[in-house]
Amino acid sequence: MTKFLLAVHVLAAIVAIGPVTVAASMFPPAARKALAEPRDEQALSTVRLLYRICRVYATVGVVVPVFGFATASAMGVLGDIWLIVSIALTAVAAVVLAALVLPRQTAIVEGIWHDNATVGTVGPRATVRLAMVTGVFNLLWAAVTVLMIVRPGSTTGA
Repeated sequence: MTKFLLAVHVLAAIVAIGPVTVAASMFPPAARKALAEPRDEQALSTVRLLYRICRVYATVGVVVPVFGFATASAMGVLGDIWLIVSIALTAVAAVVLAALVLPRQTAIVEGIWHDNATVGTVGPRATVRLAMVTGVFNLLWAAVTVLMIVRPGSTTGA
């Protein structure tokens, strides 16, 4: 059962968290392009698609910690420091995504898309700030990934 839970946890992380990190990273440059070329339908469509990917996969990503807790419980490592740090970093990453990344994406999409004409409601500086918080989000996930692989104190020799 432990192997099954671990497999589902890892697959869920790859399938759910991976697209969010990639799409969120691609969003600021795509938004800058859409702001620079407001009549470019392809640029506008790209921004909307990346935004939708981030929202949908962020929701799907909830299963990752659920299966993570189940796996950790089955492995008997819930009290290990590396896991507690991973849980804390995951919580911070979730807050960054929910409170900073997605709302800023929403504001940019609404600013670009409003009547497909009023591009002035959002500026390129918003995309720079979004890129910064997206970078923080991605670094948090990178740290969690490293902790999950290295697992300090692990008996696997990794």
